[in-house]
Amino acid sequence: MTNLGLPDAVHACLFDLDGVLTKTAVVHAAAWQETFDDFLRRREGPGFRPFDPVADYDEYVDGRPRADGVRSFLASRGIELPEGAEDDPPERDTVHGLGARKNGLLLEKIHTQGVEAYPGSVRYVEAVRAAGLATAVVSSSANCRDILVSVGIEDRFDVRIDGVVAAERSLPGKPHPDTFLAAATDLGVEPAAAAVFEDALAGMDAGRAGHFAYVVGVDRVGQADALRRHGADTVVDDLAELLEERP
Repeated sequence: MTNLGLPDAVHACLFDLDGVLTKTAVVHAAAWQETFDDFLRRREGPGFRPFDPVADYDEYVDGRPRADGVRSFLASRGIELPEGAEDDPPERDTVHGLGARKNGLLLEKIHTQGVEAYPGSVRYVEAVRAAGLATAVVSSSANCRDILVSVGIEDRFDVRIDGVVAAERSLPGKPHPDTFLAAATDLGVEPAAAAVFEDALAGMDAGRAGHFAYVVGVDRVGQADALRRHGADTVVDDLAELLEERP
């Protein structure tokens, strides 16, 4: 019989979107790199230290709400910008302005490059549902629903907690556990009966802080040790590995 690779106590699975379900993490990283490099170049001149799309992305922006990612990365460089307003235009050098710039670049890249789901993740989600477990997608992205629809998997999830829902409910983003906890509540399960699936270090921290039954780290970029340090109970390169036949 196919095993889901989860403790028996788990009755619900909470999946991150970018990097876990869909191949959008690299597109996010590229949009952040272009945004921050343009800002730093104008601020510091041609000798600026570029944004690292692996190390800086993983440490400061991956999994976090957009504005939190801006604040976190800039703080790492000793830079503080005015908050601005949520409707700031992308050319304004404020926290929300840089966030708008990044989102515009992201949507452009998604439109031109397209989005794909990870086949192994889709197989796993379908196996989870076939086994009678509840499912939720938990993402900081305000574009979550559009991306799910574009890859044809929106109907695989009973609950969606994304950037739009988090703003409506005033839920702090990862590394706080609130969005995952909201998903569990909406599914009618306790954290001790839910598993978290994440590729971001901030997501690992959220899973640990929420005291969930099991936290699965998905290693797409060679950071397995860091995922474990941040709270992963197990780390896989692809969710399909959890479907291997076990005695």
